[in-house]
Amino acid sequence: MWVQGRTDALRAAEGFVRENPELALATALAAFVVAASTYAFLRLRRPAGVTFRRLIEGREEVAVLMHPNPDPDAMAAAVGVASLADQLGVDATVQYPGQIRHQENRAFRTVLDLELDRIDHVSDLAAESVVLVDHNEPRGFAGADGVLPLAVVDHHPGDGAGEEFTDVRTDYGATASIVAEYFDDIDAEPVPPDMHASERGGEYVLSTDAATGLLYGILADTKHLTVGASEADFAAAGYVYPGVDQDRLDRIANPAVDAEVLEVKARAIAGRQVQGSFAVADVGSVNNVDAVPQAADELIQLEGVTAVVVIGERDGTLHLSGRSRDDRVHMGKAIESALEEVPNGDGGGHARMGGGTVTPTVDPTGEEEELSIDRDELCEALFRAMTGDV
Repeated sequence: MWVQGRTDALRAAEGFVRENPELALATALAAFVVAASTYAFLRLRRPAGVTFRRLIEGREEVAVLMHPNPDPDAMAAAVGVASLADQLGVDATVQYPGQIRHQENRAFRTVLDLELDRIDHVSDLAAESVVLVDHNEPRGFAGADGVLPLAVVDHHPGDGAGEEFTDVRTDYGATASIVAEYFDDIDAEPVPPDMHASERGGEYVLSTDAATGLLYGILADTKHLTVGASEADFAAAGYVYPGVDQDRLDRIANPAVDAEVLEVKARAIAGRQVQGSFAVADVGSVNNVDAVPQAADELIQLEGVTAVVVIGERDGTLHLSGRSRDDRVHMGKAIESALEEVPNGDGGGHARMGGGTVTPTVDPTGEEEELSIDRDELCEALFRAMTGDV
């Protein structure tokens, strides 16, 4: 009886199609549009962390790539991604070009006992599937231009994108906040330092190491949630807090200070040029490039100074680091503007924090030539950029 009824219905449908082909086509198209719209709506509503988890779990191995000379935010985000990959049975290698020299960065790596792999060439990448964290365009190693990342997770402005996943949130103060949110999206439970992960009942966990690293990454990039922090950064910090090891957090935050850093800070203070509430300091040659941004952090604390740029030189390359607490000065755009006409100059960043470099010109024989830039003119260009006279 049921078969007969179904046959009659099919015959009726076939007759309707023959007699009303245009209406039948329109009905089919409408059904397709409704189905496609429903699928797209569900995809849009799916939390980013769930999408990211599904992307990662389909891989055998991934290379989690940080920007050159990674800072705590980059390392925290990378460790978070690697921790998630490990729980999914995916082999993850955290890699970076450049160096880890800042005392805070070295302490972060040592205290959390991180395995970080340094690379110089694209062939050093541990896997074809590359996840960029805390930057959106590969740089800092030979062959970087040829890398097409699988995914990008970042909070910096830029045009870079991942082949299958791009999550760039410039309104967030730290990439670590985004990664923390991924764990929250998949209902991962933070593991307190006095508890083993197996004691948590959830399918996924946020380990104490990852939680401690993520919180410090958030605090470091937002000046302890006082500069550039969004509501999401506060929420992410609150989410990871139950899993944080306070002792290790304190050890990362209070490492011994390199003697050269203190010397560079002193040179910056003594040799600063001031125009109104803006300051520029050329500290000359440095061995530790990380001393330049630390000197900028020191100068911006001086009474009456609202925006500052510090310039240092190492191995023929100029390094610029700027800080602003002046709503009139977008530091990233100011440095970018000042270096726009400088050969081999490149700069950018956020409203409150920016940086840049000027590299030597390389002649056809492969020999590096000296920088063809007048340092005094560069200082004046920076002042003009900060005052908006560009």
